[in-house]
Amino acid sequence: MAGTEITGESPKTTAAVEKTDEPATTERRKQSSQDLAGLEAGLDALDAVQIRRTSPAEVLVQKVLPPIVAIALILAVWKALVWAKVTDDYKLPDPKLVWDALEQLWLRGELFDIVWTSVSRGLFGFLIALAIATPLGLIVARVKVIRAGIGPILSGLQSLPSVAWVAPAVIWLGLNDRMMYAVILLGAVPSIANGLVSGIDQVPPLFLRAGRTLGARGLVSARHILLPAALPGYVAGLKQGWAFSWRSLMAAEIIAKSPDLGLGLGQYLENQRNNSDMAGVLLGIIMILFVGIAIELLIFAPIERRVLRSRGLLVSTH
Repeated sequence: MAGTEITGESPKTTAAVEKTDEPATTERRKQSSQDLAGLEAGLDALDAVQIRRTSPAEVLVQKVLPPIVAIALILAVWKALVWAKVTDDYKLPDPKLVWDALEQLWLRGELFDIVWTSVSRGLFGFLIALAIATPLGLIVARVKVIRAGIGPILSGLQSLPSVAWVAPAVIWLGLNDRMMYAVILLGAVPSIANGLVSGIDQVPPLFLRAGRTLGARGLVSARHILLPAALPGYVAGLKQGWAFSWRSLMAAEIIAKSPDLGLGLGQYLENQRNNSDMAGVLLGIIMILFVGIAIELLIFAPIERRVLRSRGLLVSTH
């Protein structure tokens, strides 16, 4: 009819448009589904850890062979310098003379006693330092007033050479094992405490708030939240604390001489110096180095690997 205005589309036209848009909509939904599946697969791949058994050949190549090659190279360079006569024989003895000195200690039955005297002192002193430094680190980290007063002192003590404590320790305590342990404590406690403080400083505040919400306060919070969360920094402090313990003990044994102290590695090294026996001096250095590395590899390296593995920072192999 004339004068009649058509404002809408016919049902046939609308149906045709919807029918035309339907394949495009289906295609978009299909593409979105594929993208979501790809994203999920990518996240699963990130979360998945490829675990496989390490073959003995790989362990030999990756773990055992490199240090053996390094030691062989050092001995080769040492032997070449001896052959080249770069210095007098009494200053740089042949490696065989060092081996002969080691063999003589073994045949006389003195090798184990010398090593054990120092190792037992070092480990016992370290355990005492651990018992003192752990609560000290917790208090310094959590009490602002104590941290402001003691924190800088701990940092200063950590930077102070351990040998500086030998003289006052001898005057205070005399030439005995207590003097040795005092020097070890003064060298190790600041390192362990500072490592724990550093680890606690890196604990997210959300952990503490969540613990308080669950009722964990005081010692319970320290036991179940602070220490586990700060464990990586704490373990790093333990490793450094052992290094300072061992260095402090060697300094004390080299300087302090008394029959009551027994014969340790440091005292053996000093005795060989007094005898101008360079082969014995080098043997003493090698044994001190060997013990320090052995304790690190046998005790602290497995602990560190376990802590890192529990936090997903180290791939497990079975």
